[in-house]
Amino acid sequence: MTTAGKLEITIKINEFPEPQTVENGWKQFDLDCEGQLVRVKVKPKVFKKLEEARDNYPMWVAAIAGKMGEPIEGGFVLDQPNIQVFERKPKEPKPEEAAV
Repeated sequence: MTTAGKLEITIKINEFPEPQTVENGWKQFDLDCEGQLVRVKVKPKVFKKLEEARDNYPMWVAAIAGKMGEPIEGGFVLDQPNIQVFERKPKEPKPEEAAV
Protein backbone atom coordinates (compact mmCIF):
# COMPACT_ATOMS: atom_id res chain seq x y z
CA MET A 1 0.00 0.00 0.00
CA THR A 2 1.34 3.44 -0.89
CA THR A 3 0.78 6.87 0.56
CA ALA A 4 -0.12 9.68 -1.82
CA GLY A 5 2.40 12.48 -2.11
CA LYS A 6 3.01 15.58 -4.18
CA LEU A 7 6.28 16.00 -6.07
CA GLU A 8 7.40 19.59 -6.45
CA ILE A 9 10.76 20.58 -7.89
CA THR A 10 12.64 23.78 -7.04
CA ILE A 11 15.72 24.76 -9.00
CA LYS A 12 17.92 27.66 -7.90
CA ILE A 13 19.98 29.65 -10.40
CA ASN A 14 22.12 32.77 -10.14
CA GLU A 15 23.15 33.13 -13.78
CA PHE A 16 20.96 34.47 -16.56
CA PRO A 17 19.82 31.66 -18.91
CA GLU A 18 20.01 31.89 -22.69
CA PRO A 19 16.36 31.83 -23.77
CA GLN A 20 14.79 30.99 -27.10
CA THR A 21 11.55 32.67 -28.11
CA VAL A 22 8.96 30.02 -29.01
CA GLU A 23 5.26 30.13 -29.92
CA ASN A 24 3.23 33.11 -28.65
CA GLY A 25 6.39 34.90 -27.52
CA TRP A 26 7.01 32.45 -24.67
CA LYS A 27 10.62 32.03 -23.50
CA GLN A 28 12.22 28.60 -23.31
CA PHE A 29 15.58 27.73 -21.79
CA ASP A 30 17.41 24.62 -20.64
CA LEU A 31 19.08 24.15 -17.27
CA ASP A 32 21.79 21.63 -16.43
CA CYS A 33 20.97 20.44 -12.93
CA GLU A 34 23.91 18.25 -11.95
CA GLY A 35 23.78 16.39 -15.28
CA GLN A 36 19.97 16.32 -15.49
CA LEU A 37 18.53 18.47 -18.31
CA VAL A 38 15.49 20.51 -17.29
CA ARG A 39 13.59 22.45 -19.97
CA VAL A 40 11.63 25.49 -18.76
CA LYS A 41 9.04 27.38 -20.83
CA VAL A 42 7.37 30.49 -19.39
CA LYS A 43 5.27 33.46 -20.45
CA PRO A 44 7.20 36.64 -21.29
CA LYS A 45 5.75 38.32 -18.18
CA VAL A 46 7.23 35.60 -15.96
CA PHE A 47 10.60 35.65 -17.76
CA LYS A 48 10.74 39.42 -17.25
CA LYS A 49 11.46 38.75 -13.55
CA LEU A 50 14.82 37.25 -14.56
CA GLU A 51 15.58 40.14 -16.90
CA GLU A 52 14.81 42.66 -14.16
CA ALA A 53 17.07 40.81 -11.70
CA ARG A 54 19.92 40.79 -14.22
CA ASP A 55 19.48 44.51 -14.89
CA ASN A 56 18.84 45.74 -11.33
CA TYR A 57 20.80 43.54 -8.92
CA PRO A 58 24.55 42.95 -8.86
CA MET A 59 23.87 39.58 -7.18
CA TRP A 60 20.61 37.63 -7.32
CA VAL A 61 19.16 34.15 -7.03
CA ALA A 62 16.05 32.79 -8.73
CA ALA A 63 13.92 29.90 -7.52
CA ILE A 64 12.17 28.13 -10.38
CA ALA A 65 9.50 25.75 -9.08
CA GLY A 66 7.20 23.34 -10.86
CA LYS A 67 6.24 19.73 -11.40
CA MET A 68 8.08 17.02 -13.29
CA GLY A 69 6.62 16.98 -16.79
CA GLU A 70 7.16 14.88 -19.88
CA PRO A 71 10.55 13.24 -20.36
CA ILE A 72 12.99 14.58 -22.96
CA GLU A 73 16.39 13.25 -23.97
CA GLY A 74 18.64 13.62 -20.93
CA GLY A 75 15.95 14.97 -18.60
CA PHE A 76 12.43 16.34 -18.46
CA VAL A 77 10.23 19.37 -19.01
CA LEU A 78 9.37 21.41 -15.90
CA ASP A 79 5.57 21.60 -15.90
CA GLN A 80 3.71 24.68 -14.60
CA PRO A 81 6.91 26.61 -13.79
CA ASN A 82 6.90 29.69 -11.60
CA ILE A 83 9.85 32.01 -10.97
CA GLN A 84 10.68 34.00 -7.85
CA VAL A 85 13.74 36.26 -7.79
CA PHE A 86 15.60 37.52 -4.74
CA GLU A 87 18.42 40.02 -4.44
CA ARG A 88 21.51 38.54 -2.79
CA LYS A 89 23.44 40.73 -0.43
CA PRO A 90 27.13 40.05 0.02
CA LYS A 91 27.88 38.64 3.43
CA GLU A 92 29.40 41.19 5.76
CA PRO A 93 32.75 40.15 7.21
CA LYS A 94 32.49 39.17 10.84
CA PRO A 95 34.03 41.80 13.11
CA GLU A 96 37.21 40.61 14.73
CA GLU A 97 36.71 39.88 18.40
CA ALA A 98 38.80 42.03 20.69
CA ALA A 99 41.58 40.16 22.42
CA VAL A 100 41.02 39.99 26.17
